Amino acid sequence: MDFALSAEQQQIRDMVSEFVDEEVVPVADEIDHEDEFPRDLVDDMAELGLMGMPFPEEYGGAGLDYHSYAIGLEEIARGSGGLGTVVAAHTSLAGNMLYEFGDEDQKEEYLTPLAAGEDVGAFALSEAGAGSDVPAMETTAERTGDEYVINGGKLWISNGSVADTVTLFAKTDPDAGNKGISSFVVRPEEDDGFIVEGTEEKLGDKGCPTAELRFDDLRIPESRRLGDEGDGFVHALKTLNGGRITIAARGVGIARAAFEEARDYATEREQFGQPIGEFQSIKHKLADMDTKIQAARMLMHKAADKKIRGEDYIKDASQAKLYASEVSREVANEGIQIHGGYGYTKDFAAQRFYRDAKLNEIYEGTSEVLRNTIGDQLLEG
Repeated sequence: MDFALSAEQQQIRDMVSEFVDEEVVPVADEIDHEDEFPRDLVDDMAELGLMGMPFPEEYGGAGLDYHSYAIGLEEIARGSGGLGTVVAAHTSLAGNMLYEFGDEDQKEEYLTPLAAGEDVGAFALSEAGAGSDVPAMETTAERTGDEYVINGGKLWISNGSVADTVTLFAKTDPDAGNKGISSFVVRPEEDDGFIVEGTEEKLGDKGCPTAELRFDDLRIPESRRLGDEGDGFVHALKTLNGGRITIAARGVGIARAAFEEARDYATEREQFGQPIGEFQSIKHKLADMDTKIQAARMLMHKAADKKIRGEDYIKDASQAKLYASEVSREVANEGIQIHGGYGYTKDFAAQRFYRDAKLNEIYEGTSEVLRNTIGDQLLEG
């Protein structure tokens, strides 16, 4: 076991950290206030190769291992939780669907511009009545000749209103349960019938538009189907499992930001004639915060290591996402407490970290669902 970063991983961390400190942190509060998609930052990240970190260079990616990808995403989320979601949804979900399940023609046509950051990707799975219960989806794709006609709607779709490429799930056989779900590639600008109903006004995760989508007789060619009919449910589960590693990275990044802000404040804020960091109660809070962050990061890298080795990592990814998600919220909460009354105002970033952290416990597998997954894995094992 080697707990030290390789020279390349250290270089990735330093490069992304410098970019975040110089370009993201100074505008993070503005992103949070305006809630506009940060197109300029996405373009800058594309130039640095950060929109396709884990994909091979032959498809326009940076060719990095999953440790490096998680390290990079941790740094991005440290600067802005919303920007972290933009990258995770684009890469871990939309991009990875094409990389894992697309044929060579589909990879060349759709993955390459995603990995290069020329296009933005989204992953359209959830519906109003089908969140954790994926087979309850009502969106259908009816085959007519060499085309599919898609009708229905999706909800809570990160990047949904700005995406150039959407990986979409629909029922090709409504009577077959989870075996009747298939996955497709949709191009919003090209495909008539793709409608953005609107975007959600969220508590946090600002800068990443979360859209409601509708499909009215949207026609796509058979060549846009990923894999075989009925493969969609398996595609979704495998993709979400890998995505949980990067949501763990987002959690670690937000927790780091909250911790560092609280630590710095504790050295500056004075009460009773000394910095509040000198009081044992504050020291203990900081000690617990950092310890939890270190443990969450180790779980994240353990899951990434198993993914790289080609081993079963369902339980590991679920544990990493579960723990890092809850740690990010706990650390952000303590950060507000250390700031006292100031932490409850928008003059300080402490409250932003808390709002951004809470989402980790909900999307890409709620904490309740993840505990079920972990329990099933333990009992089956």
